[in-house]
Amino acid sequence: MEHLIASWIVQVWQNRKLGEYAPAWGPGEDHSPNSLFAAAMLQGGFSLQIPEPELYYKVLRKHHVKIHPRRGVKILGLWYHAEGLDEPRYRLPSDRGGKHAGKWVIRSDRRDRRQVFFQDPVVHDTWHVLRWNGLPPEGEIPAFSDTTAANLLAYVKEHKLGPRSDKDLLPVLLEILNSVTPVSQWPTQPQKRERAARSRESSRAQAAAADRGGHRAAQPAPWSEQSRTVAKAVDATRRQRGETAQLGEPVAPPLLVDSLRHRRLFLLPDRPDEDGDDTLSEEHG
Repeated sequence: MEHLIASWIVQVWQNRKLGEYAPAWGPGEDHSPNSLFAAAMLQGGFSLQIPEPELYYKVLRKHHVKIHPRRGVKILGLWYHAEGLDEPRYRLPSDRGGKHAGKWVIRSDRRDRRQVFFQDPVVHDTWHVLRWNGLPPEGEIPAFSDTTAANLLAYVKEHKLGPRSDKDLLPVLLEILNSVTPVSQWPTQPQKRERAARSRESSRAQAAAADRGGHRAAQPAPWSEQSRTVAKAVDATRRQRGETAQLGEPVAPPLLVDSLRHRRLFLLPDRPDEDGDDTLSEEHG
């Protein structure tokens, strides 16, 4: 149907004869939209304009937020931070007035919620990348979009979880990613709907990276490689949580024999009421 409509537009609609909408510079001549376009190209030529790299950031959606010390900015329920936000100049309100007075502008891409972007207030050509606070310090996790982020926050709200930071949300996010590709199906081909959903999200992240970097987007990784990425992220998170839990070497409790050597086994403890009775009898005597 789409091919049929496109063919009709090119062959019929664009070649229709213009009546009262004909150009004034060609009285008595027959013109169509295609002939007018050809005349304009002959008259003015074709001017190719390559967009600047900053155009990618300018067309992203805006968020007017405050910058919190050592925590960053909160964008649609998730926290983002970078070392540059700890500078003293960002602890003060911005120079913006009006409806969003004193707030800073952060831009985000719906296709990839792993980072947001902040324009330098002094050097306007510089954009700072703010990473999600839940990302591990080493390695990467698969890209996730607005839909996955909304599912993550809905899961936390439904189960009444109280994470102390976004790092506690990373295991929940990995569980959601695993639900798209169950562990039992990693060695084999998953369902068509699940494979299409994950490939679509990966393709959008690739397109976002291409728009940001100005280079051609790479092809999405094979399904087996994407499943290995999720598996590596799960293992890395579990290993990091285990290392954090072990603050030191575990100390073994003392043996029962050692505890018996330091005290008499058949010695009965003194009752406090006996001492009190003796004291009272001595006072009355």
